[in-house]
Amino acid sequence: MTPDLPNIGQSPLLPDTGEPGFGVYVHWPFCAAKCPYCDFNSHVRHQPVDQERFAAAFLKETEWMRRLSGPKTVTSIFLGGGTPSLMEPATVETILNGIARQWHVPDGIEITMEANPSSVEATRFRGYRAAGVNRVSLGVQALNDTDLKFLGRLHDVADALKAIGLARDIFPRMSFDLIYARPHQTVEAWEKELRQAISYAVDHLSLYQLTIEEETPFFNLHKAGKFIVPDGDQSALLYEATQEITASEGLPAYEVSNHAKPGAESRHNLTYWRYGDYAGIGPGAHGRLTRGSEKLATATMRRPEGWLDLVEKHGHGIVDEERLSRDEQADELLLMGLRLREGVDLARWQQLSGRDPDPDREQALLEHGFIERLGNSRLRCTPQGMLILDAVVADLAC
Repeated sequence: MTPDLPNIGQSPLLPDTGEPGFGVYVHWPFCAAKCPYCDFNSHVRHQPVDQERFAAAFLKETEWMRRLSGPKTVTSIFLGGGTPSLMEPATVETILNGIARQWHVPDGIEITMEANPSSVEATRFRGYRAAGVNRVSLGVQALNDTDLKFLGRLHDVADALKAIGLARDIFPRMSFDLIYARPHQTVEAWEKELRQAISYAVDHLSLYQLTIEEETPFFNLHKAGKFIVPDGDQSALLYEATQEITASEGLPAYEVSNHAKPGAESRHNLTYWRYGDYAGIGPGAHGRLTRGSEKLATATMRRPEGWLDLVEKHGHGIVDEERLSRDEQADELLLMGLRLREGVDLARWQQLSGRDPDPDREQALLEHGFIERLGNSRLRCTPQGMLILDAVVADLAC
């Protein structure tokens, strides 16, 4: 580590304060292959990426974001993608040191890196740990080889279990993702796979239902009838089984798709869901930065080479910058906060929106068992409400 900078990521993780916090998100846009279900900003390059050039651009854009945000204390850093584990450890160290030069980065904050099992090796993992990464999130996605092949993954189950073992040995905290509601998946098969996953997990799992996104290969294949995903009723049964099993095994849902032992929740993602501020750095990254009474929404150029050119010419790759009204902020707070088991801070929502929730709409949702009050201070979805979350948010935001 650079001697004049904090030895970030090396102390025990700081406890969650319950505050939204300020996060820094860094997007590494490159992947070894594009998964057919993925609509994230990820790109395959058949020639080696100039990591030194990209790292220098990340540093320049970090400086720009610091000008927009003003002085802040960072509460989490997240290296997402793409496949950040394709970065050299030296590139990660350069980026983390650059963040520490621009904002106050206390030792012990959560620093997460996403990784794919196919790009994992022990020396690289140890290099990330030495650079300050203290939490890894593995894109496992399935624990049988047939479905991994269907999902377009480059790893098999043996690779996944090796990566999980390495992550458990090297990092203080580890999570991995699974995708369920796959074609022909029964509740019984998912229950068996989920229990197997929990036996490998440490304290956190992210469990997502397969969604068919436009402009992905799966969208066209699904539209052509090449495969069928579980219908609404079957998806609901799979979701309910997920909640029951994870809760019984000590990993209850704290968000729609995320499960953790108490205290092991993802601090960075909590910043999003609690509607905190975050700087988005890198190709296609989004940010939310409060300036006085305004919240600035930023988005950068998605195409990596286009972003790189913009940063080198102008110091940043921002292509969209919007000042959100208080009503827009209130709607975003509601949209994000109702995903959480802890719910939404009503006083904060009322301060932004300048009004109380519509009493008739709220009463109807209460009577149907879709929402509940936690005293007078918070509002949250019930497990039944989580099944129709979008509709609940739309009702309350009107």
